[in-house]
Amino acid sequence: MGCKCSKLYVCFRDSEQGSAAPEVKGVEDEQKGELDNLPAFQEFTFDQLRKATSWFAVENIVSEHGEKAPNVVYKGKLENHVRIAVKRFNRSSWPDARQFIEEARAVGHLRNQRLANLIGCCCEGDERLLVAEYMPNDTLPKHLFHWDTEPMKWAMRLRVALYLAQALEYCTSKGHDLYHDLNAYRILFDGEGNPRLSSFGLMKNSKTGKSYSTNLAFAPPEYLRTGRVVPESVMFSFGTVLLDLVSGKKIPPSRALDLIRDKNVQMLTDSCLEGQFSEDDRTALLRLASRCLQYEPRERPNPKSLVAVLVPLQKDIEVPSHVLMGIHHGDSSLTLSPLGEACSRKDLTAIHEFLEKIGYKDDEGAATELSFQMWTNQVQDTLNSKKKGDVAFRHKDFRAAIDCYTQFIEVGTMVSPTVYARRSLSHLMSNMPQEAFDDAVQAQVISPVWHIASYLQVVALLMMGRDNEAQVALEEGSVLESKRNPSA
Repeated sequence: MGCKCSKLYVCFRDSEQGSAAPEVKGVEDEQKGELDNLPAFQEFTFDQLRKATSWFAVENIVSEHGEKAPNVVYKGKLENHVRIAVKRFNRSSWPDARQFIEEARAVGHLRNQRLANLIGCCCEGDERLLVAEYMPNDTLPKHLFHWDTEPMKWAMRLRVALYLAQALEYCTSKGHDLYHDLNAYRILFDGEGNPRLSSFGLMKNSKTGKSYSTNLAFAPPEYLRTGRVVPESVMFSFGTVLLDLVSGKKIPPSRALDLIRDKNVQMLTDSCLEGQFSEDDRTALLRLASRCLQYEPRERPNPKSLVAVLVPLQKDIEVPSHVLMGIHHGDSSLTLSPLGEACSRKDLTAIHEFLEKIGYKDDEGAATELSFQMWTNQVQDTLNSKKKGDVAFRHKDFRAAIDCYTQFIEVGTMVSPTVYARRSLSHLMSNMPQEAFDDAVQAQVISPVWHIASYLQVVALLMMGRDNEAQVALEEGSVLESKRNPSA
């Protein structure tokens, strides 16, 4: 591990003399519209995050080392249905509350498609928590080392390397050139199957440069000498990730450099990749890895150089990541019913036909029965309002339907999720998506296992341009539907 590698570097560098690196544009403004949908960084209360994670339930733990991890990561969902990842530090971490909040805010200002962006924090008493975008498709080791059906394709491995380099380039351009313990577990996959760099690793080391938790066989030499890391240490760690991508397994850098020096690169290559890459591709990637793994930090490349080398190597650039990864597009592995499909494409006519067809059979369990003592003329008038609303709904007179259903709801002696659902659709037909969303939520409050309410939320959210939340509601509706009707 402590051996110097200058001769190897010279050997590789000689073949690069005279070749100019291509000009590569960063990704700061890429898909800016999607980034605009991200909420601004905020400070959450501990109670908000406790509720979002179901009181930090064990089943919501998503960190690779489970309950034994010193700082555990949970998945959760906020009240507005936005899904989040919550990192809860142990009580000995971050004793200085002011420093924690300052650093969290600094990282929270970063916004980039190559990051799992930080959207909030919590600092109450001894509690220190970070909140980031939730990445539903696991970590790089899951797909690279522990795959179930097929190994990660060479083209996707190249894409992971490039996206990681672009994430580091962006962070460096914003003054965040230290990343705590970069390794394969820090690379996550979003709903589209695109690799993202966890923003959690940007918090440590931003002032003192003092922490490293990975197996020391993979630590930068300068850390072993001084107990500190420098910006170039991140490049060393990037080199270890490149080795992971080429080999499909964990190989200590010292062992890998010995194999390269002895020209035994076959031992470094994942045998599952046979026929997927050229010798030039493999040589280019191993050359870059060896440059990153130089003993002297000053001899390692910077993030911009990484991007310049990796861009020309990309394969199948027109193929979406989820296709290369062999995962379901978006975040759901469930097949949508005809109603779910109609809601996902905002087909209001099809939804209207469905709500007409089901009548009130989904009101089972709702408190619709009245005792004899409650039977009054007011109740009769209330029932008449519902009937008039149904007639208007059937004839697509949605303004009249809204008025009649509102009269029924405001009396409050009976509750009906179907009435709320029909008024929700009437609001959608009248271009009132926020009112439609509120009604759909109320329908689900009355009947928590009713998938139709979740589907109506999908349409309302899509009409308001809140696509990420719509995806969550669509999946929730699918789950509720499958639970209620397993044969569906």
